[in-house]
Amino acid sequence: MKFIAEIDIMPHKELLDPQGKVVVNNMKHLDLSGIEDVRIGRHVSMSLDASNEAEAREKVDTACKKLLANLIMETYHFDLKQA
Repeated sequence: MKFIAEIDIMPHKELLDPQGKVVVNNMKHLDLSGIEDVRIGRHVSMSLDASNEAEAREKVDTACKKLLANLIMETYHFDLKQA
């Protein structure tokens, strides 16, 4: 079976997000007010083959833990759909 995983990887809330701070600080130059916090992360789309949904979830989880996310600094969440 084919599956598609949509993965969001974000910095831990406790950590400073320098890219997000730069964006917030520059919003005033675009006449945008009231924006207090921006967090910038990554989005990964992955297509994969697995015999069932449980196996697909395990593959995506392993890929996130071992390669895609730095668990010391980042968290991840994914949604999985059958293609």
